[in-house]
Amino acid sequence: QVQLVESGGGLVQTGGSLRLSCAASGRTFSTYDMAWFRQAPGKEREFVAAISWIGGRTAYADSVKGRFTISRDNAKNTVYLEMNSLKPEDTAVYYCARGPYGSRFQTDFGSWGQGTQVTVSS
Repeated sequence: QVQLVESGGGLVQTGGSLRLSCAASGRTFSTYDMAWFRQAPGKEREFVAAISWIGGRTAYADSVKGRFTISRDNAKNTVYLEMNSLKPEDTAVYYCARGPYGSRFQTDFGSWGQGTQVTVSS
């Protein structure tokens, strides 16, 4: 079971930027497909972005496409989410997860971090 620890959340103004990090345990991180999800108050957890272990393919939710970038550093066992042009509707707890690259359903992901809060003020 891989352990995931997110960091980098905080309070930022509309239009600002943040970079989230997710550190993973395990010597086979380079073979993990990884993703970011988020959950706003009163809403279901939703897919944000994913990165594959083969070829570093990426996928994004339409709501963040062009503003967010997912990347990974296998030497550091870390996946990142660079968030730019942040909006109040991006306010949520952000989670990283390990699971199949082609899925956007949280039930397909077996390992989760504890989450990091992102708050965007208007």
